[in-house]
Amino acid sequence: MSAPPPIPPRPFYLPRGEHTADGVTRADFEATPSTTGPWFADAQHMGPPSALLVRALERLPESRPGGAEAGWRIARVTVEVLGAVPAGPVTVTAGVERPGRTIELLSATMRAGDRDVLRARAWRLAASDTAVVAHGQAAALPGRDAAVVRTTRPDGWLPGFLDAIEWAWLDGGGLGVEGPGRGWIRMRVPLVEGEAPSAAQRLMVAADCANGLAAPLDVTRWLFVDTELTVHLHRAPAGEWIGVDAATVVGPDGLGTCSATLFDDDGHTGRIAQALTVRARR
Repeated sequence: MSAPPPIPPRPFYLPRGEHTADGVTRADFEATPSTTGPWFADAQHMGPPSALLVRALERLPESRPGGAEAGWRIARVTVEVLGAVPAGPVTVTAGVERPGRTIELLSATMRAGDRDVLRARAWRLAASDTAVVAHGQAAALPGRDAAVVRTTRPDGWLPGFLDAIEWAWLDGGGLGVEGPGRGWIRMRVPLVEGEAPSAAQRLMVAADCANGLAAPLDVTRWLFVDTELTVHLHRAPAGEWIGVDAATVVGPDGLGTCSATLFDDDGHTGRIAQALTVRARR
């Protein structure tokens, strides 16, 4: 195990301008080295860009004011990976694809250079009071007092994103250890410089870590890369720490799936699934 370099002092993204026209928002950012993932030194981990898309979706105004008296909640987000997301300049656009008084479909796209690299769609639902009938939540994840903080990065896992995250493991042994894993995750740097990230943005970063927590194979010999990330929420998350209980299945012909249950300090908040492409490293 190799010790990580000093915690990156920079946030994941530096803002470079933002404006709205005809109901579509456009924001430009500079992705810092804090975003680069464990696979390739010049490509972002999908956690930060997925969170940046959710930031854009969260900032969209409701299309019909007064339609949701108790506010809106994002219930589902799917992020499709169209290609590797390079570190450096990126542009995010977002808009309301299907307006409504109680149900809206939102969309966002990340562009790098002359190509789209990520697309997201989300259902935003009108909130209502169902506390009296709430049920079905998963049992709470053990607290962080039962976790072991890991401050080392496995050999072969590249720096950047891994060092910008605080990892507290309940079981699974840590990054680089094969098998299911459970742990708590917290961002050590802001998503966007000068902003406090929302709990949903923090959750998206943690959600895309599920494949790493449940690493099924040796990363120095195998690639098991997610092609999409789908998050379902039954309530809004809260706080800085997100708990992840993850497991991965690898099939016989290059396909895999990763699934996880998500938690905050108040308990179960949602679930995620990822479709993986699995192949030997050259």
